Amino acid sequence: MTTRESPRRREVLDALRAAPAPLGVAETALRLGVHPNTVRFHLDALAAEGLVERRTVRSSGPGRPRTVYTARPGMDRGGIRDYRLLARVLLSRWAAADPAEARAEAMETGRAWGGYLVDPPPPFERPTAEHSMAALVALLDELGFAPQTEAADMPGGPPRRIRLRHCPFLELAEEHGRLVCPLHLGLIQGALARLDAPLTATALEPFAEPDSCVAHLAGTTAA
Repeated sequence: MTTRESPRRREVLDALRAAPAPLGVAETALRLGVHPNTVRFHLDALAAEGLVERRTVRSSGPGRPRTVYTARPGMDRGGIRDYRLLARVLLSRWAAADPAEARAEAMETGRAWGGYLVDPPPPFERPTAEHSMAALVALLDELGFAPQTEAADMPGGPPRRIRLRHCPFLELAEEHGRLVCPLHLGLIQGALARLDAPLTATALEPFAEPDSCVAHLAGTTAA
């Protein structure tokens, strides 16, 4: 259970933040009007989450050392996240631009990220189409596209189509497909270019099948 999921734990953390000095279990319990064992349980959990600091202080007189707690400075990381809203904000900026320019910028952004997400081959080594395809499929799988290669056009040759059976940005693609899908195409192109592959992605068919999009690949001129 996290701080966001436990109102009582949130109250304990708020009490520590409002206190002018570190609080012990008994003091915190008194402020909240709850049993000390309840407070101790939540303080231990907050310490495990890294939200509070526990330390021992010695009094000037006789008696056992006292354990006190202080809220760690910084923004609460247990709050709600809404990265989809951020993505929509950024995509709406592109969507307001000229459609051709927006598509080109989305593809270029995808190419840059595709190249960033894979490692280049060793010097003086040019990967085969099969090796490049395997690296690309591994990347797409890691990103959540659930890729599936189709049979090669020629025996022993690399597949020329990749079915993407899951879209990690499905709702955004349904709303801003003319930007999200070119970004995906650019990502595949950028990864293949970074891999120095004898392949490139020529097209991406959004929702080409009821359960998937289809990326089309072809050999490069250099190959």
